[in-house]
Amino acid sequence: MTMTSVDFASLLCSRLCHDLLSPVGALNNGLELLADEHDPEMRARCLELLSESAKASANKLKFFRLAFGAAGGFGETIDAREARAAIEGLFGDGHRVKLGWLVEDATLPKTAIKVLLNLALIAGDALVRGGQLDVGAETIDGQIEIVVRASGPRIVLDAEMRAALTGTQGDAVITPRAAAAYLVHALVDEGGGLVQVSDPGDAVLLFGAAFKAS
Repeated sequence: MTMTSVDFASLLCSRLCHDLLSPVGALNNGLELLADEHDPEMRARCLELLSESAKASANKLKFFRLAFGAAGGFGETIDAREARAAIEGLFGDGHRVKLGWLVEDATLPKTAIKVLLNLALIAGDALVRGGQLDVGAETIDGQIEIVVRASGPRIVLDAEMRAALTGTQGDAVITPRAAAAYLVHALVDEGGGLVQVSDPGDAVLLFGAAFKAS
Protein backbone atom coordinates (compact mmCIF):
# COMPACT_ATOMS: atom_id res chain seq x y z
CA MET A 1 0.00 0.00 0.00
CA THR A 2 1.02 3.64 -0.51
CA MET A 3 1.42 5.55 2.74
CA THR A 4 1.69 9.30 3.21
CA SER A 5 4.23 10.83 5.59
CA VAL A 6 1.35 11.85 7.87
CA ASP A 7 0.01 8.28 7.95
CA PHE A 8 3.44 6.94 8.78
CA ALA A 9 3.99 9.56 11.50
CA SER A 10 0.67 8.45 13.03
CA LEU A 11 1.82 4.83 12.98
CA LEU A 12 5.06 5.70 14.74
CA CYS A 13 3.24 7.79 17.36
CA SER A 14 0.88 4.89 18.06
CA ARG A 15 3.81 2.49 18.40
CA LEU A 16 5.67 4.84 20.76
CA CYS A 17 2.61 5.40 22.94
CA HIS A 18 2.00 1.65 23.15
CA ASP A 19 5.59 0.87 24.17
CA LEU A 20 5.81 3.69 26.72
CA LEU A 21 2.42 3.04 28.29
CA SER A 22 3.64 0.17 30.46
CA PRO A 23 6.64 1.80 32.19
CA VAL A 24 4.92 5.20 32.51
CA GLY A 25 1.80 3.53 33.86
CA ALA A 26 3.94 1.67 36.38
CA LEU A 27 5.40 5.00 37.50
CA ASN A 28 1.93 6.40 38.08
CA ASN A 29 0.79 3.31 40.00
CA GLY A 30 3.97 3.36 42.08
CA LEU A 31 3.43 6.99 43.08
CA GLU A 32 -0.16 6.24 44.10
CA LEU A 33 0.99 3.30 46.22
CA LEU A 34 3.75 5.37 47.77
CA ALA A 35 1.31 8.10 48.79
CA ASP A 36 -0.85 5.60 50.68
CA GLU A 37 1.91 3.40 52.10
CA HIS A 38 3.38 4.05 55.57
CA ASP A 39 5.30 0.84 56.22
CA PRO A 40 9.05 1.64 55.76
CA GLU A 41 9.79 -1.70 54.12
CA MET A 42 6.94 -1.37 51.63
CA ARG A 43 7.86 2.24 50.89
CA ALA A 44 11.39 1.11 50.09
CA ARG A 45 9.98 -1.50 47.70
CA CYS A 46 7.78 1.13 46.05
CA LEU A 47 10.79 3.38 45.53
CA GLU A 48 12.70 0.47 44.01
CA LEU A 49 9.86 -0.20 41.56
CA LEU A 50 9.68 3.50 40.71
CA SER A 51 13.39 3.53 39.97
CA GLU A 52 13.07 0.48 37.70
CA SER A 53 10.13 2.00 35.80
CA ALA A 54 11.92 5.34 35.39
CA LYS A 55 15.00 3.58 34.03
CA ALA A 56 12.91 1.51 31.60
CA SER A 57 11.15 4.65 30.36
CA ALA A 58 14.44 6.49 29.86
CA ASN A 59 15.99 3.52 28.02
CA LYS A 60 13.02 3.26 25.66
CA LEU A 61 13.12 6.99 24.92
CA LYS A 62 16.86 6.88 24.19
CA PHE A 63 16.35 3.95 21.83
CA PHE A 64 13.38 5.51 20.04
CA ARG A 65 15.23 8.80 19.64
CA LEU A 66 17.89 7.05 17.57
CA ALA A 67 15.66 4.46 15.89
CA PHE A 68 12.76 6.72 14.88
CA GLY A 69 13.76 10.33 15.49
CA ALA A 70 16.00 12.84 13.76
CA ALA A 71 18.83 12.09 16.25
CA GLY A 72 19.35 15.76 16.96
CA GLY A 73 22.73 16.57 18.45
CA PHE A 74 24.53 14.12 16.16
CA GLY A 75 26.15 14.86 12.83
CA GLU A 76 25.62 12.95 9.60
CA THR A 77 27.21 9.91 11.22
CA ILE A 78 26.62 8.41 14.66
CA ASP A 79 29.04 6.63 16.97
CA ALA A 80 28.21 2.91 16.73
CA ARG A 81 28.62 2.68 20.51
CA GLU A 82 25.48 4.81 20.87
CA ALA A 83 23.52 2.17 18.96
CA ARG A 84 24.97 -0.63 21.07
CA ALA A 85 24.11 1.19 24.31
CA ALA A 86 20.56 1.79 23.05
CA ILE A 87 20.02 -1.92 22.30
CA GLU A 88 21.53 -2.99 25.62
CA GLY A 89 19.33 -0.50 27.45
CA LEU A 90 16.21 -1.79 25.73
CA PHE A 91 16.81 -5.52 26.11
CA GLY A 92 19.59 -5.84 28.68
CA ASP A 93 17.59 -5.42 31.89
CA GLY A 94 16.92 -8.81 33.44
CA HIS A 95 19.26 -10.41 30.90
CA ARG A 96 16.28 -11.58 28.84
CA VAL A 97 18.26 -11.06 25.66
CA LYS A 98 22.03 -11.39 25.37
CA LEU A 99 23.64 -9.10 22.80
CA GLY A 100 26.47 -10.09 20.50
CA TRP A 101 28.02 -6.98 18.91
CA LEU A 102 29.83 -7.50 15.60
CA VAL A 103 30.12 -3.92 14.34
CA GLU A 104 33.70 -2.86 13.63
CA ASP A 105 33.04 0.59 12.11
CA ALA A 106 33.45 3.34 14.71
CA THR A 107 30.67 5.39 13.11
CA LEU A 108 27.80 4.71 10.74
CA PRO A 109 25.49 7.00 8.74
CA LYS A 110 22.23 7.94 10.48
CA THR A 111 20.22 5.89 8.00
CA ALA A 112 22.31 2.79 8.71
CA ILE A 113 21.88 3.30 12.45
CA LYS A 114 18.10 3.49 12.03
CA VAL A 115 17.99 0.30 9.95
CA LEU A 116 20.27 -1.52 12.40
CA LEU A 117 18.28 -0.45 15.47
CA ASN A 118 14.89 -1.24 13.97
CA LEU A 119 16.00 -4.67 12.79
CA ALA A 120 17.39 -5.31 16.29
CA LEU A 121 14.07 -4.15 17.79
CA ILE A 122 12.05 -6.51 15.59
CA ALA A 123 14.40 -9.45 16.20
CA GLY A 124 14.55 -8.83 19.94
CA ASP A 125 10.75 -8.66 20.18
CA ALA A 126 10.56 -11.94 18.26
CA LEU A 127 12.54 -13.62 21.07
CA VAL A 128 9.45 -14.03 23.22
CA ARG A 129 11.28 -16.20 25.76
CA GLY A 130 14.63 -14.48 25.49
CA GLY A 131 17.75 -15.69 23.75
CA GLN A 132 20.74 -14.45 21.76
CA LEU A 133 20.67 -11.36 19.56
CA ASP A 134 23.69 -10.87 17.28
CA VAL A 135 24.09 -7.60 15.38
CA GLY A 136 26.70 -7.06 12.66
CA ALA A 137 27.38 -4.25 10.21
CA GLU A 138 30.16 -3.11 7.90
CA THR A 139 30.74 -0.63 5.09
CA ILE A 140 32.14 -1.99 1.81
CA ASP A 141 32.82 0.44 -1.05
CA GLY A 142 30.17 2.86 0.16
CA GLN A 143 27.54 0.16 0.71
CA ILE A 144 26.22 -0.71 4.15
CA GLU A 145 25.70 -4.38 4.95
CA ILE A 146 23.73 -5.23 8.09
CA VAL A 147 22.98 -8.67 9.50
CA VAL A 148 20.85 -9.37 12.58
CA ARG A 149 20.46 -12.89 13.94
CA ALA A 150 18.10 -14.02 16.70
CA SER A 151 18.15 -17.45 18.33
CA GLY A 152 16.21 -18.74 21.31
CA PRO A 153 13.73 -21.30 22.61
CA ARG A 154 10.78 -19.60 20.89
CA ILE A 155 10.87 -17.16 17.99
CA VAL A 156 7.72 -15.47 16.68
CA LEU A 157 7.72 -13.23 13.60
CA ASP A 158 4.22 -12.95 12.19
CA ALA A 159 3.27 -12.58 8.54
CA GLU A 160 2.56 -8.84 8.83
CA MET A 161 6.06 -8.06 10.05
CA ARG A 162 7.64 -10.28 7.43
CA ALA A 163 5.60 -8.67 4.62
CA ALA A 164 6.33 -5.13 5.80
CA LEU A 165 10.07 -5.84 5.93
CA THR A 166 10.16 -7.25 2.42
CA GLY A 167 7.61 -4.85 0.93
CA THR A 168 5.23 -7.64 -0.05
CA GLN A 169 2.20 -6.51 1.97
CA GLY A 170 0.33 -5.40 -1.16
CA ASP A 171 -2.83 -3.48 -0.28
CA ALA A 172 -2.90 -4.73 3.30
CA VAL A 173 -3.15 -2.04 5.97
CA ILE A 174 0.01 -1.53 8.01
CA THR A 175 -0.68 -1.50 11.75
CA PRO A 176 1.38 0.41 14.36
CA ARG A 177 3.14 -2.75 15.51
CA ALA A 178 4.69 -3.07 12.02
CA ALA A 179 5.86 0.56 11.88
CA ALA A 180 9.49 -0.39 12.51
CA ALA A 181 9.41 -3.01 9.75
CA TYR A 182 7.86 -0.56 7.30
CA LEU A 183 10.54 2.02 8.15
CA VAL A 184 13.33 -0.49 7.55
CA HIS A 185 11.96 -1.41 4.14
CA ALA A 186 11.47 2.24 3.16
CA LEU A 187 15.02 3.27 4.14
CA VAL A 188 16.68 0.28 2.47
CA ASP A 189 14.57 0.68 -0.66
CA GLU A 190 15.50 4.37 -0.80
CA GLY A 191 19.16 3.28 -0.77
CA GLY A 192 18.60 0.93 -3.70
CA GLY A 193 18.81 -2.21 -1.59
CA LEU A 194 16.76 -5.14 -0.35
CA VAL A 195 15.81 -6.65 2.99
CA GLN A 196 16.14 -10.41 3.28
CA VAL A 197 14.39 -12.50 5.91
CA SER A 198 15.04 -16.15 6.71
CA ASP A 199 12.31 -18.72 6.00
CA PRO A 200 9.61 -19.20 8.66
CA GLY A 201 10.66 -22.80 9.25
CA ASP A 202 14.32 -21.99 10.02
CA ALA A 203 15.62 -22.61 13.54
CA VAL A 204 16.97 -19.06 13.80
CA LEU A 205 15.66 -15.70 12.62
CA LEU A 206 18.00 -13.91 10.24
CA PHE A 207 17.70 -10.44 8.73
CA GLY A 208 20.01 -9.05 6.06
CA ALA A 209 20.08 -5.62 4.44
CA ALA A 210 22.51 -4.17 1.90
CA PHE A 211 22.07 -0.62 0.62
CA LYS A 212 23.76 2.71 0.07
CA ALA A 213 23.19 5.04 3.00
CA SER A 214 23.44 8.79 2.50
